[in-house]
Amino acid sequence: MYLLRPDLHTRRAFLRRSAQLAATGVALPTALNLAAMGEAAAQQATDYKALVCVFLYGGNDYANTVVTYDDPSHALYTAARGVPGAAGSISISKADLAATALAPTTALADGRQFALHPSMTGLANLFNNGKAAVQLNVGPLVKPIDKAGYLSANRQAFPLPPKLFSHNDQQSIWQSSNGEGSTVGWGGNIGDLMLSGNGGGSLFTCVSITGNAVFLSGDTAQSYQVGSGGPVNIYTIGTPTTPRYPYGFKDVGDAMGVLTTGLGMPNLLEKAYNSVTKRAVDSEASITKAIDPSKAVNNVYPAPYAAFGTGNPLADQMRMVARLIAARDSFGVKRQVFMVSLGGFDLHDNLIANQPTLMKRVSDAMTAFYDATVTLNVADKVTAFTASDFGRTMANNGDGSDHGWGSHHLMVGGAVKGKAFYGYAPPVGNGDSRSTAEVDQWSVGQGRLLPTTSVDQYAATMAKWFGVPDIQMSSILPNLGNFSGQTASGIAYPANLGFMT
Repeated sequence: MYLLRPDLHTRRAFLRRSAQLAATGVALPTALNLAAMGEAAAQQATDYKALVCVFLYGGNDYANTVVTYDDPSHALYTAARGVPGAAGSISISKADLAATALAPTTALADGRQFALHPSMTGLANLFNNGKAAVQLNVGPLVKPIDKAGYLSANRQAFPLPPKLFSHNDQQSIWQSSNGEGSTVGWGGNIGDLMLSGNGGGSLFTCVSITGNAVFLSGDTAQSYQVGSGGPVNIYTIGTPTTPRYPYGFKDVGDAMGVLTTGLGMPNLLEKAYNSVTKRAVDSEASITKAIDPSKAVNNVYPAPYAAFGTGNPLADQMRMVARLIAARDSFGVKRQVFMVSLGGFDLHDNLIANQPTLMKRVSDAMTAFYDATVTLNVADKVTAFTASDFGRTMANNGDGSDHGWGSHHLMVGGAVKGKAFYGYAPPVGNGDSRSTAEVDQWSVGQGRLLPTTSVDQYAATMAKWFGVPDIQMSSILPNLGNFSGQTASGIAYPANLGFMT
């Protein structure tokens, strides 16, 4: 087993690799995105496992996703967000939450209760049947920090993630632990570690169904992009089995094939470019064959999908993930990391009107995907989890909520220790002059949650289950060493949150 070498993570090493790959990456099709950072370490796996990141772009409103449900907390929630049904209110009534109330095996302290958004009946059922769990108040942190540290001018002693409340930066930090411009993500780093166990299927270790994403960027692990309808092809070339002839002329198609995939070119740059492009063409052919819809194994999505599939782009993406998992033996892979996404969550306005559709799409897609993994007999081998730019304010801005920090997230799969909440249930309030001292302690303005769980802890818990050795965790999650049992204001920050078997 080889350790990731720290010198390969330096800026100089990155620039060197960037220069090398830029020469071969000019005008490459979106069918193949070469990433550039870190070296692969050996990792032998004998079974199959997959992680699926479900990213909610725009900053999902946590307070109306995992909704406080006990009477005292719900009263504080409506005081902050408005009386349910009133003009401008962004709260949900207890009556509307009854069908999605969550019943954990172990009751929360102080009688705290939660329900999911009324549109999330599928995920509520998975939770109550032990196949899903909730991580409370998770967000980017450099180290444990309390309200006094947040307000301190001493950023050396109390460092904060860069550019809090910024969409691009917080998306990048969630996916890579670094701000906008980062070129390596923790999903890609996990992929790097798994390559040696994936043999010839290394190209399909990290697969995006949602375009470019830093989450899947590694060095040896190449982030392969697939559309919800199948692999992206280079139109002017086609595939070895399905050639295409631009303008109807075979000679033009043959010439394009020689120019872009011919490996006999004398120039080193041409040869490198052609090698990468040929790999993209061959990979497209491999995936197209593997996910042939005529094969019964590729039609595993449950029948209810037909009822909600139309107009649900997230369900379409997760259906493709299920088809790729079904075809895993064709790719020779033992470990895979996928990314899917849904946008539209930046709801400064019309929160009550627009969030139900989004929440239903998330719930329907993740529920159908879990059911597909059951059909494929890999439910305990596949874990899907949500992530988002940031949470939002508890305070009502008039018709929506503004950018926040901490948020609640869901984990789904047979290996998840479900029917449970993990982390610290934050007190409810706006953090203003009317709030209690406890609310104020965990609010950084307008009810924005100061996270009590870091993204590094969240990721490390899944990485451990995935097979990443403890000694290599810091190469994937650079801040994890700051969360190994430390405490801040009575909150513990363990490296493993305990929600995976």
